[in-house]
Amino acid sequence: MIKAAVIGSTGYAGQEIVKLLLRHPGAELIWYGSKSYKGEKYSEIYANMNGLTDAYCSGDQLAEVADQADVIFTATPQGYCASLMNEDILTKTRIIDLSADFRIKDVAVYEKWYGIEHKSPQFIPEAVYGLCELARDNIKKARLVANPGCYTTCSILTLYPLAAEGLIDTGSIIIDAKSGTSGAGRSAKTANLFCEVNENIKAYGVGTHRHTPEIEEQLGYACGHDVTLTFTPHLVPMNRGILATTYSQLVPGVTGAEVRAAYDKYYGEEYFIRLLPDGTFPETRWVEGSNFTDIGFRVDERTGLIVAIGAIDNLVKGAAGQAVQNMNIMFGLPETEGIDQVPMFP
Repeated sequence: MIKAAVIGSTGYAGQEIVKLLLRHPGAELIWYGSKSYKGEKYSEIYANMNGLTDAYCSGDQLAEVADQADVIFTATPQGYCASLMNEDILTKTRIIDLSADFRIKDVAVYEKWYGIEHKSPQFIPEAVYGLCELARDNIKKARLVANPGCYTTCSILTLYPLAAEGLIDTGSIIIDAKSGTSGAGRSAKTANLFCEVNENIKAYGVGTHRHTPEIEEQLGYACGHDVTLTFTPHLVPMNRGILATTYSQLVPGVTGAEVRAAYDKYYGEEYFIRLLPDGTFPETRWVEGSNFTDIGFRVDERTGLIVAIGAIDNLVKGAAGQAVQNMNIMFGLPETEGIDQVPMFP
């Protein structure tokens, strides 16, 4: 039985990890870490946990938790994990970090886009970018996994086969993505109040969103050269879900059959990636509450563009579900264990 701890357990992503671990047959949740709610009963913070756990929130002391847990999930703000990471911790336990602290290999790029100094850049080279379907061999032996962001998971998985097989002009990529409000976290913000969000859709972080370099870096690894793209996120009035609509110029002569073959090559055997039939496109409602990624595409022969669309639940495949999927890989468990829920509808 894996002894697991969650630091940041009272945020949306942390609560989702708790929910998954409480029903995971191979893991025991031993630490509910929360700086804000230390000493409070977890089920009084999240009443959906009534009768499921009697645990109280402990603090967020990473070094103390490392002596007790086999794996620690850090669902914490940017900078927290990096500020406390050291060799002693990594010799005692394994870390799955849901922040951006170890996702980007160039520390200067991280510091530019996130506006903070990285406190432990010496661990960046060994951190594995935990996009499970693309990095599972490296994840198996990792001490430190950088769990990808929600927009990035959806965008990268949608575009990766096209970039890796050289089917698109990677200088032409435009990503138009929509997210539910839970992606902004649980802290009180005026912009996320019901009256601000309801009956509205807005773009934000235009040209400046912090997931941009993460997407560029991973797609650059896919195609073997630097990638610069346009990424524009939008906030929509729903709780969960991300829909990423991507536009790319196809290399002249590439056919729809070749595109389908590329997706089948990379994802044809993947349980958590569902390639949709021709003419069918993803909707967030069909992945809600699940760890699935749905992908569909259409080749626009009139313009020479390919429109590839992906959908995920931002709190599951975009955060907690992928984090537990990473844990399963790291500890040699079946990859689907504890996270094979059917999407919930309606």
